[in-house]
Amino acid sequence: MKVCKFGGTSIGSVERMKNVANLISDNDPKIVVLSATAGTTNHLEEIASHLFNREIDEAHDEITRLEFKFIDFANELLEDDCIKQEAIDYILDRFRRLWKSIRDTFTSADEKEIVAQGELISTALMSFYLKEQKRHNVLLSAFDFMRTGPEGEPDLEYISQHLQEALQHNKGISLFITQGFICKNAYNETDNLKRGGSDYTASLIGAAINAEEIQIWTDIDGMHNNDPRIIKNTTPVKKLSFEEAERLAYFGAKILHPFCIAPAREKNIPVRLLNAMEPQAEGTLISKAQDDNIIKAIAAKDSVFHIKFESNNLLRPYLFISKVFSTFAKYRTPLCLLTSSNTAISIATDRNETLTHIIRELSAYATAYLEDHMSIVSVVGNMKWQFTGFEARIMEALKDIPLRMISYGSTNNDVSVVVKAVDKQKALQALNDALFAPGYAK
Repeated sequence: MKVCKFGGTSIGSVERMKNVANLISDNDPKIVVLSATAGTTNHLEEIASHLFNREIDEAHDEITRLEFKFIDFANELLEDDCIKQEAIDYILDRFRRLWKSIRDTFTSADEKEIVAQGELISTALMSFYLKEQKRHNVLLSAFDFMRTGPEGEPDLEYISQHLQEALQHNKGISLFITQGFICKNAYNETDNLKRGGSDYTASLIGAAINAEEIQIWTDIDGMHNNDPRIIKNTTPVKKLSFEEAERLAYFGAKILHPFCIAPAREKNIPVRLLNAMEPQAEGTLISKAQDDNIIKAIAAKDSVFHIKFESNNLLRPYLFISKVFSTFAKYRTPLCLLTSSNTAISIATDRNETLTHIIRELSAYATAYLEDHMSIVSVVGNMKWQFTGFEARIMEALKDIPLRMISYGSTNNDVSVVVKAVDKQKALQALNDALFAPGYAK
């Protein structure tokens, strides 16, 4: 069985939803994971914001607008009067929850329940359309099997057990539709896997059922070798290892959620990135295999903060490093990059909520220098230390750009630098020109 995930853009119009329905209507057994139709989550978050601020008139207008949008979508999508009425009744039932929120008090838990309506309605519309096309399918609620534990991490044992039970209950069915992004938490409250979480849902489902393949369908033909929004004439990367794909996703490649590789890698399930608008395109295959191409792609991560801690020598070097690490761990603040000497540590992170507390706590042991508006630029590939020359070529390409940090050696898959955000585009272009000249990648 395959797992196929389609993002909101892929089903963002009636025509595109019909196109996806055609793509999944073969006889291969599959679970299809859908995001909310394009723009719906933003719209629902705006409604939740109005309700939280008790801006009732604004919330009323936005709910009305979105309700009519979905009803119009159903009217255009469906032709059978009975099925169309079922779909409209379902939409109206979902919106009763939104209308009820106008009268009741509003909490953060209510906000997540409101945002979840986008996925619930979008998957229902797909299921109704497939039913109209005589394509037998079962609509599974992600709330019945997708759950996080007390620490907010997916409960893999729960997911596997309850999903397998749902599949066993529907033996003989080859097509299942379910929601990405949404889940229940350890307290049985409506929750979600954060933005981009539908990729993560697909990967978790794939791992839970030991899928043959996980397919992530987007509106671009695979992972490109640079950011196509900034650099002209980028090309798709045909093959990536799990580690390479994970580094690219973590360091800014928007096509893939950073967390979705780990479950697939653990079960050795290939992940294929495909284009719903051009299904014949080869896309990108992510697997355990590692080829000899040294340089695969370049990615950039924005909204990065750089902090340099210079020790005041009150602690021995090993205690100083331990103190810095334990303080970041205390405030659950991840480190994107780290470089150190015996008396100074430089850290790059994309989380700023706790930095004030961290710097205050470490001020007894070090002087801290904080810079914002930074970017991490990463060159990713098969970069074993035995392969010589690529480090020099990277540094040569960046010779005219001030580098705040340089990181290499923590993995065999990337060389990363920290630059000012205003220099990011220049760095991406310089690396592109230097590293993707014909014949160099090998």
